[in-house]
Amino acid sequence: MRALWLEDRVLGARRNVPRPTPPPGEGLVRVTLAGVCNTDLELVKGYYPFTGVPGHEFVGEVVAAEATEWVGRRVVGEINARCGVCATCRSGRLTHCPARTVLGIKGRQGAMAEFLILPVGNLHAVPDAMTDEVAVFTEPVAAALQVQERVQIDADARVVVVGDGKLGQLVARTLALAGHRPTVVGRHARKLALLSGLGIATAAAADVPPREADVVVECTGNPDGLTLARSAVRPQGTIVLKSTYHGEVRVNISGVVVDEVTLVGSRCGPFAPALALLAAGTLQVTDMIDQRFALVDGVAAFTAAAAPGVLKVLIAP
Repeated sequence: MRALWLEDRVLGARRNVPRPTPPPGEGLVRVTLAGVCNTDLELVKGYYPFTGVPGHEFVGEVVAAEATEWVGRRVVGEINARCGVCATCRSGRLTHCPARTVLGIKGRQGAMAEFLILPVGNLHAVPDAMTDEVAVFTEPVAAALQVQERVQIDADARVVVVGDGKLGQLVARTLALAGHRPTVVGRHARKLALLSGLGIATAAAADVPPREADVVVECTGNPDGLTLARSAVRPQGTIVLKSTYHGEVRVNISGVVVDEVTLVGSRCGPFAPALALLAAGTLQVTDMIDQRFALVDGVAAFTAAAAPGVLKVLIAP
């Protein structure tokens, strides 16, 4: 099958990648649309030593499964495939199973291909009325919603989202739909204009008051974003970390201790609420789609996605 292949930080297009065969309990999905995420771009830089097919945002059709009721269904899928029997899984912390594989990130071939496999328990049916262009946002919307799963945000909380990119956009939009009033800090006029058009406040970094925000969500994918988040948060405030990036980050831990700042990691989130939100039509996402590429041009898609100011780039096998 055709696929993108990442090896030794080099991304290329291949035509002879073996088509995966689903083991018991898994389904074979024909990918119809995949999205390029910042994590994919960081994998190319060496964020995690992954070799194989990248990509974890997708929508597709199940073409084979032991559970035949899934065959023919249009689906999206949770990316963490857990063992289901270890102490971590039994405690309900399924996305942290120590034996898990992660679609296109760890031990499992990803979505930048004609086909992928996932456990049937990871799949979620896409409503018939939902377009592929909307459904492909399910995974990143779920990741955005995870902020509210990890942190209880008061109705009158002063919330700052650092970063106006793909994830920052979705975090801000989902927070706003939940009744919060986030201010998004960014550097790209077009991206900030999209948010302003939705009634979401925006600001430049220089205009963010220091030590006032109750909650700061860091979504830049850049270590400088954490520096700004640390400056913006008040004593006993909370910083939610959404970025994954290659390399080390310098943090003045003594200042975190003295100010009693809470640092909260946040990654994968709940698919069912994400799909429901997208199905309701209240969350705008298609305005974030900038470019669409065929799989054969997938390397160019990654180059486009890494360009400053670009939001969502899609790949269609």
